[in-house]
Amino acid sequence: MRAHSEAAIEAVGLRKSHQDREVLCGIDLHVPAGTVLGLLGPNGAGKTTTVRILSTLLRLDGGRASVAGFDVSSRPVQVRRRIGLSGQYAAVDEELTGRENLVLLGRLLHLGGRAARARAEELLSRFGLEDAAERPLRTYSGGMRRRLDLASTLVGRPEVIFLDEPTTGLDPSSRLALWELVRELVADGVTLLLTTQYLEEADSLADRIAVLAKGRVVAEGTADELKRKVGQERLEITLATPALLPQALSALSGLITGELSRDQRKGALGIQLADGLAGVAAAAEALHQAGIEVTEFAQRRPSLDDVFLSLTGHQAS
Repeated sequence: MRAHSEAAIEAVGLRKSHQDREVLCGIDLHVPAGTVLGLLGPNGAGKTTTVRILSTLLRLDGGRASVAGFDVSSRPVQVRRRIGLSGQYAAVDEELTGRENLVLLGRLLHLGGRAARARAEELLSRFGLEDAAERPLRTYSGGMRRRLDLASTLVGRPEVIFLDEPTTGLDPSSRLALWELVRELVADGVTLLLTTQYLEEADSLADRIAVLAKGRVVAEGTADELKRKVGQERLEITLATPALLPQALSALSGLITGELSRDQRKGALGIQLADGLAGVAAAAEALHQAGIEVTEFAQRRPSLDDVFLSLTGHQAS
């Protein structure tokens, strides 16, 4: 097992152009072994292009990249032996059964007949597909297809897995089940690079997140670090009587330390306070002393959606 701090995926100055348009403009990535990097960005930001280069499906035009310790340009075969790739669509045969798909992949990876069958049984059990093992893939639900596709990436016991929007189109229950399987892989020491259009997915699974916009990494850090870039926690207040909003602002004037938002029609305020919970308590007491009744009073942290909108200018899907 690699040391946790050693890079399983590294890219320096990654560049790629397509039809005279620069798709990647010098991307740097560093993913320690045994961790998950979430790659976020609007459509066309370069997420899938990055995955295709790192998985040796596309040649880079500039910079350098290594995966599992091997250069993707000069040692692509060594890289392919150590990675798994799961895209937005299942890379399996519709007419074969679940078991046949996994056994076939094992044979293609030169596991040998007996070892391929044993690995197939192990993965069918791990992904809860034993009861569907003899059914053709075309009869599988969307969630079952995604589980089989993820299982297929594990046949060769990869060190690094690329998941390109793996839960697109899944219902919430299937998405949560796949998240749990991803957590199990990471617990086993696998390194993951995950592209996703679901911000809660990155928030839940990724150790660190890189935000792409127009072919560049515009921010990188933990989810909490990125949220702090947008701003501090805010106190959101809705008054029972909107007309009292000026009086509420007067009562709170000594406590407000940052940006202020207001909606006169709804009688709503969004304010930044100092002193954390003490500031919240002080705000509640100030409004009470002023005789101002509130219907909603809650703290709100910036979300990854706020981060995404702030950094890319796009609303997340």
